[in-house]
Amino acid sequence: MSIEIFNESGYPGVNEEALIDVAGFALRHMDINPAAELSIHIVDLDTIADLHVRWLDLEGPTDVMSFPVDELTPGSGGRPDAADPGPAMLGDIVLCPEFAERQATKAGHNLSHELALLTVHGCLHLMGFDHLEPEQEREMFALQNELLADWYDDIAERELEFPAKPSGASAFPSAADRAALDDAEGHIPPIAEPRT
Repeated sequence: MSIEIFNESGYPGVNEEALIDVAGFALRHMDINPAAELSIHIVDLDTIADLHVRWLDLEGPTDVMSFPVDELTPGSGGRPDAADPGPAMLGDIVLCPEFAERQATKAGHNLSHELALLTVHGCLHLMGFDHLEPEQEREMFALQNELLADWYDDIAERELEFPAKPSGASAFPSAADRAALDDAEGHIPPIAEPRT
């Protein structure tokens, strides 16, 4: 699996190794073909605000956007045991650490955790998951939280020196928890993907 990271944000505290590790973990555990490729772009507020307007027609910055090259449907396409191994390039995830830091502060955890959560969220979008309907939203957020919690257990077993697993209730939010967090600030909900 090839995961490239491009940090153009200049924002301090971004652990690129952790983001590559959590993305790889999520993709492997979702049985994505090991030949798959993914790019993670870390950008500033102005860049993500521009992308947000151009691709979603929404004003203002957000925390994460996903740009699938070939959208997969959950449980097919990129699986190594599927008849068609699917596309080698999954797409791009764009993260804005400055916006994510605001989310992390409101949720009561650190930037590293927030970026890991958003990376898993972005990976799920690239695999074809969405949260437009309530049932989809529950499924996607439950899977996101399961993958993220399992990743923390995995890094503890491997004795990696990434930040410790947070214990606060908002560290592994449901979709409703996340929406309440966003509504409290009265801004455009984060966790976005471009229209196809």
